[in-house]
Amino acid sequence: MSNIKHQNYRNAYHYSPRENWMNDPNGMVYFKGEYHLFYQHHPMGTTWGPMHWGHAVSKDLVSWEELPIALAPDEHGTIFSGSAVVDWNNSSGFFDQEPGLVAIFTHHDDSPGANRIVQCQSLAYSKDNGRTWTKYEGNPVLRHDTYVDFRDPKVFWHEPSSQWVMIVACGQTVCLYRSPNLMDWTFASEFGEGIGFHDGVWECPDLFPLAMESNEARWVMLVSIGDDPAYVEGSRTQYFIGDFDGMTFKPDERSKGEIRWLDYGRDNYAGVSWSDIPTADGRRLFIGWMSNWKYANLTPTDGWRGAMTLVRELKLETLEGEATVTQQPIREMEAYRNEVRSFHDVIVDEAAARLVDVRLESCEIHVRFDAAFSLGFKVRVGPGQETVVGWDAKTNEVYVDRTRSGLADFHKDFSGKHLASLRVTGALLELRIFVDRSSVELFADRGQAVITDLIYPDPASTGITVFADDDRKVIESLHIYDLSSRG
Repeated sequence: MSNIKHQNYRNAYHYSPRENWMNDPNGMVYFKGEYHLFYQHHPMGTTWGPMHWGHAVSKDLVSWEELPIALAPDEHGTIFSGSAVVDWNNSSGFFDQEPGLVAIFTHHDDSPGANRIVQCQSLAYSKDNGRTWTKYEGNPVLRHDTYVDFRDPKVFWHEPSSQWVMIVACGQTVCLYRSPNLMDWTFASEFGEGIGFHDGVWECPDLFPLAMESNEARWVMLVSIGDDPAYVEGSRTQYFIGDFDGMTFKPDERSKGEIRWLDYGRDNYAGVSWSDIPTADGRRLFIGWMSNWKYANLTPTDGWRGAMTLVRELKLETLEGEATVTQQPIREMEAYRNEVRSFHDVIVDEAAARLVDVRLESCEIHVRFDAAFSLGFKVRVGPGQETVVGWDAKTNEVYVDRTRSGLADFHKDFSGKHLASLRVTGALLELRIFVDRSSVELFADRGQAVITDLIYPDPASTGITVFADDDRKVIESLHIYDLSSRG
């Protein structure tokens, strides 16, 4: 495995298949002690091609075991995105004594003999913990007569109405369907007209409840937006907050009047959440594809292309009276920490002096400081290269600047500085910065602002330093952890 682990730009603690192309995460489900991650996969090439479902499993969401391909193209077409659930009560009739896994996915048919592109929803099931899959002989189970874009079903069990619910992307809206058995689907409602961002196709929706601090449950809808040449940001993900009664999603007032982005970097797309996380755990766990359709087919990797973000826990918090989705890296990451430096109540120039000999490819930086002053870090530093991550107190923004991060000439829109406004909630500001061989993820102030960016520095560019608008300012705490030894 050592040659794989050190393949050019292959991350130390972000999942990628051993070889060839990967994009959207699919079918994430927890079952019998394993977290399953399926994903869009082209096993014969390093650019987007005939889609299969790749497959990996994990005990802790950090170290992954790649398994054989789960679903391959067939007479109905290639295998686009979708979801997976545990059919606990055998509503489908696929199982005998034990519950099993059911995958709900899009068949995409663009064969030369077809009059038009056809996208429809189909099923497959597994009786052996996801190791092998049988496609339902009655596929497809849901068609639409007019939508060309009709894909990416996310399915969940809605306990109050005792029905399965599907949310599916329909070009510029999402549609909701209901079913008692995963096979027979009835239209419930449509959402999206006149609300949200529409300059790009709607894709990969998700819909789930999150509890507020008061234990009041609200519903969150995620919708990813495809690349539009008119927008430098490329593909990204928006979210809405509201209520759902089993039939209709009703957005809150802020969602009606404001576009809210899940991530302000360029490289967190098509993310959705895990199904069937045990109630005793209770977390809403999310992962995204760490790339952007602007340049996804062009990134300078060799033999493989595509990675996933860190797994994050999503929460719903009240900030300045408004419900806001926050994201934090999962706690399981802490088990992989190897502390390199730890400072408390240290002035900035002293901290910088004590970092001169620190060289890290893959690390976590955890810092707390007075939000009244600007502070930043330069990571993956080498001759002519640096990625700058920090807080600007004058503009109340956090940022990742990859202008000089390394290779960037493969696309005109790759280089740049990416910003996120931040409403600081206390006197001290906390930043968590996760650096890997080809990525940076910034989580600011309990994850109310997040920036995810790819970078492609030279392998030797491993320096790290800290700076501020006044080098005599005091850092309350700074911890730096090596994360390179995973797996």
